[in-house]
Amino acid sequence: MTSHTGPAPRTGMLAALPPEHRARLMDLAREVRFPCSARLFEEGGEADRFWILRTGTVALDIQVPGRGRAVVETVDAGGLIGWSWLCPPHQWHLGAETRTPVTAWEFEAAAVRVLSAAHPEFGLALATLVAETIGHRLRATRTRLLDLYGPPGGGPVP
Repeated sequence: MTSHTGPAPRTGMLAALPPEHRARLMDLAREVRFPCSARLFEEGGEADRFWILRTGTVALDIQVPGRGRAVVETVDAGGLIGWSWLCPPHQWHLGAETRTPVTAWEFEAAAVRVLSAAHPEFGLALATLVAETIGHRLRATRTRLLDLYGPPGGGPVP
């Protein structure tokens, strides 16, 4: 695996990890690039990797029956793309597509899970950050669905 190039950012998800845990994770990083409009994954597919964005923007979407894909959130530099790798059955809960050209650090999920098992303090710190991301995404998805399906004018849902 090609290792990451350059220092880890001082903002975003990586900055929230203590330095020793950040170093462990970055030992598994591989720098990747994606063009604009690249589909990273689809809902229901195998979640075998994740990314931390260095540059660019990625839209997270859900498939809405009769409406196609609906963007529930966009993620910028420093953000985590993909959390489904952590929780069985390791299937994507959302889809993802680049909105701009993207550079990112890519991590193979199996290797990160092995590292987490070998170093429980690392695993707990990473799982806590991923859980925070999951909570944020659930709130964003709920808000977006209320925008799509809520009554006109933002009144209470009957």
